[in-house]
Amino acid sequence: MTVTDRIDRFVIDPFGADIAGESARLRALGPVVPVELPGGIPAWAPTGYDVLKQLILDPQVSKDPRRHWKLWPEIGEHPSWGWILGWVGVVNMLSTYGADHTRLRKLVSPSFTHRRTEAMRAQVEAVTAELLDALAAAGADGGVVDVKAGLAHPLPLRIICDLFGVPDEMREDTRRLIAAIMDTTDPSPEHAASVQQQIGTVLPALIAHRSEHPGDDLTTELIRVRDEDGDRLSDEELLYTLLLVIGAGFETTVNLIGNAVVALLRRPEQLAAVRAGKITWDAVVDETLRVHPSIAALPLRFAVTDLEVGDVTIPAGDAIITTYAAAGLDPAHYGPDADVFDASRGADDHLAFGIGVHRCIGAPLARMEALTALPALFDRFPGLRLAAAEGELRQVPSFIAFGWQEVPVRLDG
Repeated sequence: MTVTDRIDRFVIDPFGADIAGESARLRALGPVVPVELPGGIPAWAPTGYDVLKQLILDPQVSKDPRRHWKLWPEIGEHPSWGWILGWVGVVNMLSTYGADHTRLRKLVSPSFTHRRTEAMRAQVEAVTAELLDALAAAGADGGVVDVKAGLAHPLPLRIICDLFGVPDEMREDTRRLIAAIMDTTDPSPEHAASVQQQIGTVLPALIAHRSEHPGDDLTTELIRVRDEDGDRLSDEELLYTLLLVIGAGFETTVNLIGNAVVALLRRPEQLAAVRAGKITWDAVVDETLRVHPSIAALPLRFAVTDLEVGDVTIPAGDAIITTYAAAGLDPAHYGPDADVFDASRGADDHLAFGIGVHRCIGAPLARMEALTALPALFDRFPGLRLAAAEGELRQVPSFIAFGWQEVPVRLDG
């Protein structure tokens, strides 16, 4: 129950300890369920594939809280709601609607062309090889090493920081900022203030550095867009666009690689089929994104008008979360074994990268990094095995991010 309404709401676990189980419990309640997000924020959660796809594609569903969230004026009255500002209190492609979204996407998307992604391939391969060498050295004595810390985390961090020209001395601050935004376990005003303080220092420092030292990087390109035609990209939009594309280009790929490694090591018969060429690495990536999407639920979208979903009405002005995990695990779409990782099923229609005008522009880069790192890892260490039992791995503390805190392995089998 929240102070803003009297609907009985399903309380979302801010730690995301059992995202699959929570998705199933929500699905049992109906196609769209009133929920309470951390801090008491009311929203609606679609629970199946078809409903989520319908809402994502509906032009009467907005991402702009200033225009379409009826509770936007109340945020200041609820200190525990401050964490949501890192998601909706920004001005970028994630929080705009209609013409504003189209304008921002057109300004940013040329920086994520197929040509630029392909130009990064050699660098991704070189960084992967370097990280695998370091893993081999760390695990030479047969001890446990963490694939997330040794590969899944540093690879996308280095690539995205290189792509955006983040100097070495700013990379740890950048990593810390993204981690703070993804952490949904602390709805305190202090945490929200810390996130806003980091946004207000880390990214302006990057913009100032690249303004003074321009280079062949995406931050420099975006600065030029602002400087050459400031009515098309404002200072605020530049700041928050960098926040979005750096964060999305890093955290999601970390989880994609880590989740795929765990899924394959838990299913040796599928790993054997991949090695035998019976299942492609592309199929592994797609099935990972279906069963363990890097983003489980993304806040927030808003009903522009009353929306009818089955026999439920989402009132105009209400918030909606984008429930990628629930959609990927929907038995009505993927069959009774939807909760089972099976890369041979060919589930390339997953929604994990979004769909329509809001499809992730960085998806090709994330896929290329995963398709480089995963085969290289399993080729280098054919005896790789998990060093943790089924219930010992810990989920990242977030209802948004879907991944493991560590991926402990032994390299020698």
